[in-house]
Amino acid sequence: MTLPTTVRDVAMLLARIGVGIVFFAHGWQKLVTNGVDGTAAFFDKAGVPLPTVSAWFATGVELLGGAALILGAVVPIAGVLLALDMLGAFIFVHAGNGLFVDKGGYELVLVLGAASLLLAAVGAGRLSVDHLLTGRRAAEPAPAGRA
Repeated sequence: MTLPTTVRDVAMLLARIGVGIVFFAHGWQKLVTNGVDGTAAFFDKAGVPLPTVSAWFATGVELLGGAALILGAVVPIAGVLLALDMLGAFIFVHAGNGLFVDKGGYELVLVLGAASLLLAAVGAGRLSVDHLLTGRRAAEPAPAGRA
């Protein structure tokens, strides 16, 4: 059974916005609340390679990637970058702490990483900047004689 197109579009929009808000908030926390230097110090203690570079990467990807998901812009690229960000968080910070977040576990990074991969695979949907910019062209039939 497949849901009606409008229902799927709204579901994708809500999922993108929800996941995007969480990423944006974490990027904002790294930039403003903790500061990139504080984030880098934490990354250094956690054994993250190149902690300052990694802190800037995580901050930028979470802020810009979160905003991209909310808007529905460059979602396949943002989704892959955010999934990689979560893979790093899993490997270097959360994997050894079990599943549950209250014990420092990986449940949040697992769900965010999986959601990011799913969005990268299926795209932003029709209620998005991506669709406004490319959807009409993709929906047009190819000229006769071309595939």
